[in-house]
Parts: sequence; C-alpha cells; structure tokens
Amino acid sequence: MSLIRRAVWTTVLATLVANPALAERAAQAEFGLGPRVSESRVYTATLQPAQQLRLRHMQTVPVLVVDADGRPVDDATITVDGGMPEHSHGLPTQPLVRRSLGGGVYEIEGVRFSMGGWWELKLSIESPRGRDRITFNLAL
Repeated sequence: MSLIRRAVWTTVLATLVANPALAERAAQAEFGLGPRVSESRVYTATLQPAQQLRLRHMQTVPVLVVDADGRPVDDATITVDGGMPEHSHGLPTQPLVRRSLGGGVYEIEGVRFSMGGWWELKLSIESPRGRDRITFNLAL
C-alpha cells in the first residue's frame, strides 16, 4: 500500500472513530415522514406537513400520534429535539409543540433545517399510556 493511500485510509478511519455517527447512518428504510413506531412500541407517529419540508424556512409541521392499538392520542406532552448526526450539531431552532388539533394531531412549531443533508427529528412523547421516543430520519 502506498504512503498516500495509507494516509487516506488512516484519516478516514480516524474520522469514523472520532465521530461514530458517520458510521451509523440510519438504513434507507428508516427515512421519511412515517409512520414510525416508537422505541418501546407505545406510539406510532406520522409527520403530516402541508407541503414538502423545505430548507432555510421556518415551518409548522403537524404530527399524528396514535397508540399501539391505532387510537389517536390527544392527551400527550411532546418535546422535540434533533439535529444532523453527520455534522454533530443540533437543530438551528428550538421547535415546540404548543397545541393539539384533536384526533391525535399536534403542531410542531418553529421547525427549520439550515442546510441539506441527513436530519433527525426526535420526539419525546408522554401520556397516561407511557413515555417513549420516536426518531424521524429526514433527507433534505
């Protein structure tokens, strides 16, 4: 192996070790608006934007939340987190769920994606049914 090729591979491996998220990109089947089942299978959620998610625009994104039996969840508290795993930074805004529209639909306000790439939008959902998390992998 040439010195240049060895140096390139050493750099690639060092980057992967230093930032494991680069090596753990979600499978293609795990990308999209949903439906997505929560980690402990308490909830299923589907993002329902009125139009395609856009870069560099402030957006309100409705999300439908149902329980394991498919019944709408209207009594939940939802918090939002996320970011770009490959870039090791969070969301450029602090999205909030301030209201329920009924029928298990909640509005996530203040969603903004600042650049193209792989984004995670993580919801923590808590209701009398339990507490659980759902991650949406988005390619924008």
